[in-house]
Amino acid sequence: MEASTQGRTTALETSAGSQMPDAAQGLVQLAGLVQAAFARAADQHHLTPVQARLLCVLAEGPRGMADLARGFGVEKAALTGLVDRAERRGLVERVRVAGDRRAVRVALTDAGHLSAAAFHAEVTRGLHALVAPLPPEERVTFEAALAAIAHAAGSSGLWGLGRAC
Repeated sequence: MEASTQGRTTALETSAGSQMPDAAQGLVQLAGLVQAAFARAADQHHLTPVQARLLCVLAEGPRGMADLARGFGVEKAALTGLVDRAERRGLVERVRVAGDRRAVRVALTDAGHLSAAAFHAEVTRGLHALVAPLPPEERVTFEAALAAIAHAAGSSGLWGLGRAC
């Protein structure tokens, strides 16, 4: 059923799906597709999506627990559990910070680097598959739009610059 807002029908209100989605709806749909590709790749590597994200973040280098907790939007206690589980799997290790007996940084082990690289390759393939149907000129336009949106939003965060994961 279609509904109108001030005489206009919006894509969000259209059940037939014949209209192009508005930007907000398109971003929500795209986010869901990206999250699904990320989750599939994580599952294929016997990781939870959160563990996969931790590996991606740490692939850029060791991080302090407080920094990781802020980036993940969790309390340090919750992050401790995530790091404990990854450490038991041999993917990460806690490394003491020289000059500060209480501080530790979390770093990937050799197995963690291998797992992060394999996951990165898999998720990159999955994400490339999402844009594969686009003709080359539309892909260039899409990539430029993504870069502009990320730049305008101040995107950097804990995902690692230039990485698909």
